[in-house]
Amino acid sequence: MLDTTVRAVMSREPTVLAPDAPVMSAMKTMLDQGISGAPVVDLHGNLVGLLTQRDCLTVAYRASYHGQVAGPVEAFMTRDPETVDADLPLVELIERFYRSPHRRFPVVEGPRLIGIVSRRDVLQAVVDLA
Repeated sequence: MLDTTVRAVMSREPTVLAPDAPVMSAMKTMLDQGISGAPVVDLHGNLVGLLTQRDCLTVAYRASYHGQVAGPVEAFMTRDPETVDADLPLVELIERFYRSPHRRFPVVEGPRLIGIVSRRDVLQAVVDLA
């Protein structure tokens, strides 16, 4: 298990969102897919942000409390999200999850998104490798 890397356990085709997509549509996509967050990528596949359920609570708050109409994903997403390298050893990823409140990390090579890895992916790998 110690020689396994993020590349071996990550989801290679995550649901992604466009920065200019309507945030309400993005929220519906996340609910329909049963995911709690999704990477936001530009036209070149470069990671530009991450939209999470927590970010979407801002949308809900503004809509219900202030009557503000929602906008594009980029207005609510987390910019410069914490990422991991595909070649990071699994044991180091486990430590990052242990010390972090994040439920998922985008996996990048340079600026380009190549996958996403979640706590669930790590737990599944540990069970599979046991």
